[in-house]
Amino acid sequence: MKQLVASIMTADQLNLKDELSDLLEAGINWLHCDVMDGVFVNNLAMGPYQIERLKGYDELTIDIHLATVNPEHYIDMFGPLKPDYLTFHIETTDNPTHLIERIRSYGSKVGLAFSPETPTKEIEPYLDQVDLVLVMTVNPGFSGQKFNESVLNKLQELTNIFNTADYQVPLIEVDGNIYDVTIKKMENMKVDLFVLGTSALFNKTNQTYNEKADYLNNILNNI
Repeated sequence: MKQLVASIMTADQLNLKDELSDLLEAGINWLHCDVMDGVFVNNLAMGPYQIERLKGYDELTIDIHLATVNPEHYIDMFGPLKPDYLTFHIETTDNPTHLIERIRSYGSKVGLAFSPETPTKEIEPYLDQVDLVLVMTVNPGFSGQKFNESVLNKLQELTNIFNTADYQVPLIEVDGNIYDVTIKKMENMKVDLFVLGTSALFNKTNQTYNEKADYLNNILNNI
């Protein structure tokens, strides 16, 4: 089932309790948590204490995206929180299998991310080892960037691969300027999770999260 995911970094951090309540009321119970180190991307975001507070909500799925170099260090930092998913970038390691095993040792499911300029073939050897593939549709680091149209080719490549796969197929998650127009571009592609930030969810409009979610879910049901 296709599902909306909230990029909690872009929510109102001063009113986070209310934000979470409104998201849950709208049926959005999956949170995408960006961890940024200022090195792999030119930005900083979300420490373990912030995410630890989110773990107090049993109805939430916590999905941590490590946009960092030295992912081993961050896996050991966030792994004890036992997030539902912990995702690292293929570009940051020479030994993905080691990191996959390290994440599983903490009891979390494994996500593998790749940036727009990275070809699909770089992650293909590990697709049968992970639970989630995060396809970045912008360069990681900042919200509000233009959707990278070339990523649609990668999504089609992954769709083709998974259509004939003989292993447990991972979820595909897309992140980066995801809103009604870009969602419609993914029609007939295997995309399961759509990360929403300032483009579609946390933008300042008169619509409630309920109204925004209903509108986008209707699109998901027809692509």
